[in-house]
Amino acid sequence: MRLHKDAKLELLKGVPLFSRCSKKELSEIARIADEIDLAEGKQLTKEGGRGREFFVLVEGNADVRRKRRKIGTLGPGDFLGEIALVTKTPRTATVTTTSPVRALVVSEQNFRRLLEGSPQVQIKVLEALAERVAATSL
Repeated sequence: MRLHKDAKLELLKGVPLFSRCSKKELSEIARIADEIDLAEGKQLTKEGGRGREFFVLVEGNADVRRKRRKIGTLGPGDFLGEIALVTKTPRTATVTTTSPVRALVVSEQNFRRLLEGSPQVQIKVLEALAERVAATSL
Protein backbone atom coordinates (compact mmCIF):
# COMPACT_ATOMS: atom_id res chain seq x y z
CA MET A 1 0.00 0.00 0.00
CA ARG A 2 1.45 3.34 -1.05
CA LEU A 3 1.77 6.30 1.29
CA HIS A 4 -0.91 8.95 1.33
CA LYS A 5 0.39 12.42 0.37
CA ASP A 6 0.01 13.73 3.96
CA ALA A 7 1.96 10.78 5.38
CA LYS A 8 4.75 11.43 2.88
CA LEU A 9 4.84 15.11 3.88
CA GLU A 10 4.95 14.18 7.57
CA LEU A 11 7.92 11.85 7.04
CA LEU A 12 9.82 14.51 5.09
CA LYS A 13 9.04 17.17 7.71
CA GLY A 14 10.80 14.95 10.28
CA VAL A 15 14.07 15.17 8.33
CA PRO A 16 16.16 18.00 9.86
CA LEU A 17 17.32 19.15 6.44
CA PHE A 18 13.69 19.87 5.47
CA SER A 19 12.29 20.96 8.85
CA ARG A 20 12.23 24.65 7.88
CA CYS A 21 10.27 24.03 4.68
CA SER A 22 6.64 25.06 4.27
CA LYS A 23 3.93 22.56 3.35
CA LYS A 24 4.13 23.77 -0.26
CA GLU A 25 7.91 23.28 -0.32
CA LEU A 26 7.57 19.84 1.28
CA SER A 27 5.08 18.99 -1.47
CA GLU A 28 7.76 19.87 -4.04
CA ILE A 29 10.19 17.52 -2.27
CA ALA A 30 7.53 14.80 -2.01
CA ARG A 31 6.97 15.00 -5.79
CA ILE A 32 10.61 14.03 -6.43
CA ALA A 33 10.65 11.29 -3.76
CA ASP A 34 10.07 7.83 -5.19
CA GLU A 35 8.54 5.13 -3.01
CA ILE A 36 10.50 1.89 -3.41
CA ASP A 37 10.45 -1.64 -1.98
CA LEU A 38 13.75 -3.31 -1.07
CA ALA A 39 14.57 -6.88 -0.10
CA GLU A 40 16.29 -7.94 3.10
CA GLY A 41 20.08 -7.77 2.70
CA LYS A 42 20.06 -4.78 0.30
CA GLN A 43 22.97 -2.38 0.87
CA LEU A 44 21.62 1.19 0.90
CA THR A 45 24.98 2.91 1.46
CA LYS A 46 28.60 1.81 1.54
CA GLU A 47 31.08 3.41 3.92
CA GLY A 48 33.49 5.58 1.95
CA GLY A 49 31.28 5.48 -1.14
CA ARG A 50 29.77 8.46 -2.93
CA GLY A 51 26.28 9.48 -1.88
CA ARG A 52 23.83 9.62 -4.77
CA GLU A 53 20.55 9.41 -2.91
CA PHE A 54 18.76 10.09 0.33
CA PHE A 55 16.40 7.62 2.05
CA VAL A 56 13.54 7.82 4.55
CA LEU A 57 12.44 4.42 5.86
CA VAL A 58 8.68 3.93 5.76
CA GLU A 59 8.60 0.26 6.85
CA GLY A 60 11.29 -2.22 7.85
CA ASN A 61 14.71 -2.04 9.47
CA ALA A 62 18.36 -1.62 8.56
CA ASP A 63 21.68 -2.01 10.38
CA VAL A 64 24.26 0.76 10.41
CA ARG A 65 27.91 -0.35 10.46
CA ARG A 66 31.14 1.60 10.65
CA LYS A 67 34.39 -0.30 10.09
CA ARG A 68 32.24 -3.49 9.99
CA ARG A 69 31.06 -2.88 13.58
CA LYS A 70 27.33 -2.41 14.17
CA ILE A 71 26.71 1.07 15.57
CA GLY A 72 22.94 1.31 15.23
CA THR A 73 19.64 0.19 13.80
CA LEU A 74 17.25 2.25 11.69
CA GLY A 75 13.49 1.81 11.55
CA PRO A 76 10.36 3.50 10.22
CA GLY A 77 10.73 7.28 10.16
CA ASP A 78 14.55 7.17 10.25
CA PHE A 79 16.50 8.70 7.39
CA LEU A 80 19.98 8.58 5.93
CA GLY A 81 22.09 10.15 3.22
CA GLU A 82 20.72 13.68 3.29
CA ILE A 83 24.08 15.32 4.05
CA ALA A 84 25.77 13.54 1.13
CA LEU A 85 23.25 15.13 -1.25
CA VAL A 86 24.39 18.60 -0.28
CA THR A 87 28.05 18.18 0.63
CA LYS A 88 29.14 15.40 -1.76
CA THR A 89 31.18 13.90 1.11
CA PRO A 90 31.83 10.13 1.30
CA ARG A 91 29.35 7.95 3.16
CA THR A 92 30.25 7.60 6.83
CA ALA A 93 28.70 4.14 7.29
CA THR A 94 27.39 1.07 5.53
CA VAL A 95 23.63 0.61 5.89
CA THR A 96 22.05 -2.75 5.01
CA THR A 97 18.40 -3.76 5.26
CA THR A 98 17.65 -6.50 7.83
CA SER A 99 14.07 -7.00 6.68
CA PRO A 100 12.02 -6.08 3.63
CA VAL A 101 11.96 -2.26 3.51
CA ARG A 102 9.71 0.34 1.94
CA ALA A 103 11.45 3.70 1.61
CA LEU A 104 11.19 7.12 0.08
CA VAL A 105 14.25 7.88 -2.02
CA VAL A 106 15.39 11.17 -3.53
CA SER A 107 18.13 11.04 -6.15
CA GLU A 108 20.97 13.53 -6.19
CA GLN A 109 19.99 14.67 -9.70
CA ASN A 110 16.35 15.37 -8.74
CA PHE A 111 17.42 17.06 -5.50
CA ARG A 112 19.86 19.37 -7.32
CA ARG A 113 17.20 20.22 -9.90
CA LEU A 114 14.78 21.09 -7.09
CA LEU A 115 17.33 23.36 -5.39
CA GLU A 116 18.18 25.12 -8.66
CA GLY A 117 14.49 25.74 -9.37
CA SER A 118 13.50 26.76 -5.87
CA PRO A 119 15.78 29.32 -4.20
CA GLN A 120 13.57 29.33 -1.08
CA VAL A 121 14.07 25.59 -0.54
CA GLN A 122 17.77 26.01 -1.27
CA ILE A 123 18.16 28.68 1.43
CA LYS A 124 16.23 26.64 4.02
CA VAL A 125 18.24 23.49 3.29
CA LEU A 126 21.53 25.40 3.57
CA GLU A 127 20.42 27.03 6.85
CA ALA A 128 19.52 23.64 8.30
CA LEU A 129 22.81 22.17 7.11
CA ALA A 130 24.80 25.05 8.62
CA GLU A 131 22.94 24.57 11.92
CA ARG A 132 23.84 20.86 11.99
CA VAL A 133 27.49 21.55 11.17
CA ALA A 134 27.68 24.22 13.91
CA ALA A 135 26.14 21.83 16.44
CA THR A 136 28.71 19.12 15.71
CA SER A 137 31.73 21.43 15.79
CA LEU A 138 31.18 22.80 19.30
